[in-house]
Amino acid sequence: MGFFDFIKGVGKKNEAPVEQPTTAAEPTAQQIANQLLAHIQSLGLPVAGLSVNYNSSTDLATIQGQVKSQADKEKIILAVGNIDHVAQVDDQMTVEEPAPESKFYTVKSGDNLSKVAKEFYGDANQYPKIFEANKPMLKSADAIYPGQVLRIPA
Repeated sequence: MGFFDFIKGVGKKNEAPVEQPTTAAEPTAQQIANQLLAHIQSLGLPVAGLSVNYNSSTDLATIQGQVKSQADKEKIILAVGNIDHVAQVDDQMTVEEPAPESKFYTVKSGDNLSKVAKEFYGDANQYPKIFEANKPMLKSADAIYPGQVLRIPA
């Protein structure tokens, strides 16, 4: 459990269907929380008792629920944190089968998964390990962007 920082405004736009405000104003905190919840559910990540709250004053998303594995927990944190409205995630999830935490890496301009694999594993050909660790958020090994945060498993 803890707080995880992200870069607000560089994440993907949330495409989850939700009621839109009647004016051109920014969505409300509740609408963003609903979008984040729908986004997690759309990825099919296994979590029981999922609850997402969003504070628009601090751009903080708070996630509660129970997951089976540390990997599922980290994927949910990244799925929420890599959305453009979110600057910080407060992880309040519990894990049934605790395991060592993965490292998180923020993608820089010019990065690709091979370059990141070379940095962390000493072997560029280990990029599929990073790609698999970030599914279903990553659809392609080539679809990363500066500011995105990735899981780097041990």
